[in-house]
Order: sequence, then structure tokens, then C-alpha cells
Amino acid sequence: MSSTSEGRSPVVVIGSGPAGMATALALHKVGHTPIVLERYREARPAGNILNLWPPPIKALREMGVDITDLGAPCHTTFRGVHGNVRADVRIPDDVVRDYGGGFIGLLRPELYRRMLAAMPADVIRFGTTVVSLEDRGDDVRVTLGDGEVIDAGVVVGADGIDSMVRTHLWGASDKREHRLQIVGGYTFADVPGAERNEVVLRHDRTVQGTYSSIRDGGRDGFQWWVLQAWDPEAPAPADLRAHALGLARRFPGPLAGLVEATADDACQRWMIRDRKPIPRWSRGRITLAGDAAHATSPYAAYGAGMSIGDGYTIGQELAGLDLTDTAGVHAALSRYDDRRVAHTTAQVQQAYVLGQVFHHAPAPLRPLRDFVLDHTPLLQKQVGERTPGEIVAQLAEMGDGLRGRA
Repeated sequence: MSSTSEGRSPVVVIGSGPAGMATALALHKVGHTPIVLERYREARPAGNILNLWPPPIKALREMGVDITDLGAPCHTTFRGVHGNVRADVRIPDDVVRDYGGGFIGLLRPELYRRMLAAMPADVIRFGTTVVSLEDRGDDVRVTLGDGEVIDAGVVVGADGIDSMVRTHLWGASDKREHRLQIVGGYTFADVPGAERNEVVLRHDRTVQGTYSSIRDGGRDGFQWWVLQAWDPEAPAPADLRAHALGLARRFPGPLAGLVEATADDACQRWMIRDRKPIPRWSRGRITLAGDAAHATSPYAAYGAGMSIGDGYTIGQELAGLDLTDTAGVHAALSRYDDRRVAHTTAQVQQAYVLGQVFHHAPAPLRPLRDFVLDHTPLLQKQVGERTPGEIVAQLAEMGDGLRGRA
């Protein structure tokens, strides 16, 4: 049976993705002892391309992660197929200054490297499976695949979209298929016409084609992706890069050149799916974080960022708390839900709706949709103005750091 060397109950975090690592780093920063249990033999990035908004950058900095030169700072515009600007996302200058950009383009493995470098030794136990959880009121008994038992003060399920912790707490639920696929990749080639420090997000009638600047290990490059409706029962394209190139050629400008300059092993494809949001994550001494709580379509461009925010918030709410205080633990996790569920639910639902509007609208309605987006301020108000306001509000809600909120 395991406990900490000081005799205090640890906080067990199941999963070592961004949510799990962020939770562990935040808990360590506020004086608790995290144990991360990861079934794989290493922390495995789920994908390659990534963007982060300022709130997760703030959280990473507070956790002690080195954010120096983490990625390429980018300004974001939504555009029509011919380049006309439909929405201009203008983050306030002071936010851009304080957090290194409005939208940071990077590769997911670099985020993992930075977070792992900040992790105290022996916090993550790789190759470890969890077979059962039992909330006994004063602690949670965690039984491992090898028979070891850990009595934890709190358990955080950060174990992804197929979370066993979520099923344990709230029962099984079906995945929601968006019937969309994304193919993406990256290159460090200098492609003519590609705009540096920009996210150029374009739509035609049925396809999204996007690229942005990235920075990785001191090198400047670009990431790109194309997104379209796809039957989840259909086989994947046999040649991802060739398939992506065919879609990229629908868009004037450098997108096709970026795809052409990408190596085959730098391309990835995934189907988009989530689970419908649930009204609460926490029960007793057990809670959820990251995709276990709010698996999110890339249309939100915020899955990893929200996961990092979950870990930061758990750290704040458990700061200074004696984990033997059962009522205090319940109250802290209830506050965590209050702060995170509504925000993440809104992002998940908005991402789902955007995917349906841009890729599953009936063919007769697509010209009307595009006329409205091209000739009215609808998208500017819904995205260009709303997004900066939400970011500023999130930064304020996060408070002054990981000392706990007043």
C-alpha cells in the first residue's frame, strides 16, 4: 500500500496527456504530492500540430514550464475561399505582449517536452494500469494491475475520451460522431506566399483549408490542415498527402505549396468525435480533466488549452487544503466544476455547431450561408469580437497564480 513519504495522502492522476501533466505540475506547485499513472510506456502526443491561446500559456508559466520561444506568435483571420476576410481576431496588445502572442503555433511534441522537463522526478509511473477505484469517504482506494493499492486523497481522471474514470463516475456514454476528418501536417520549408505569424483559416463551400506559423526547437515553419465531411465507416485515404493536396488546391495561395513541401511522415489524419457534455464532473473525491471531461473538436482550437486550464484550476482549488478534510475536498471539487464546466461545455458545443454549419449544411443553403458570411458582420461578431473578450475574461478569472484564489 502506498502513501507519500511524509504520510500524507497523494493525489492520483490517471493519464499523462496535457491535462494529466498540467494537474500534476499545478498540484506540486501548491504543495501536494501527485502520482501520475500512465498505462503506456511513455507520454505519447496524440497528433503533431497544435495552437495555444494566452490562458494556457499563463497556466504553463505559473506551473514552472519554460514558455520561452515555445511557439510562433500568430494573428488570426477567417477568410473566404478567395481570401476576403470574414473575421479578424484582434487580441488586445497588452495580452499579446504579456503572453508572447495572440495564438501560438507549435508542434505537440514540443509541449510534451517542456512539460516533462518541468515535472519532478518519479511523479509519472509509466506502464501502470488501474483496474478499480473505490471512494471510501475518507480516501479513494486505487487498485493497480499488479495488485498494488494506493490510498489517495483525490483522484483525477485525465485518461482521455475513452476514460474509465468517467464511466466509473457517470456510466457509459456514446461518442458523438461529427462525420468529419482532418488531415494535417507541418513543414520547415520556405514556401512562397506563406504569411509568417498568421493563422489563415479559409473555407469554401464544403472544405476548410488552414495554415499557421509554427516554431519548434528554434526553427520556423508552418503547420496546415484540411477538413472535410467524411463517413466514419469509410476507409481512410490511401495516400494522406496526395488527398490533402487535392483539397488544398481548391484554395488560391500557398496552402498547396505547404502540403507539397511536407514529408509523408509529417502528415496525420484523424476522425473528429466527442462526447456530449455532462453537467458535473466531480463526485465525492473523484473528478475529471481534459478529454475525459470535455473531448473537443479541433474547430475550437482549444482542446489542449482547456486541458491545461483544468489542471491549473484543480491546483488553485486544492491549494492549502488538508486532504483529510472530506467536506473541504468535496467543496473544492464542486468549485472546480463551477469554474470549468460551463466554459468548456460552451466551447465543445460551439465547435460541434461550426463543424455542422461549414461541412454538413444542405447544398441549397450553402450559397446563402456564404453570402451572409461574406457580406455581413456575423462572423466578425461571433468570432472576431467574442473570442478576444472571452480570452480577457478567462485570464482575469484565473487570478494571480497558483497560490489559490482569494
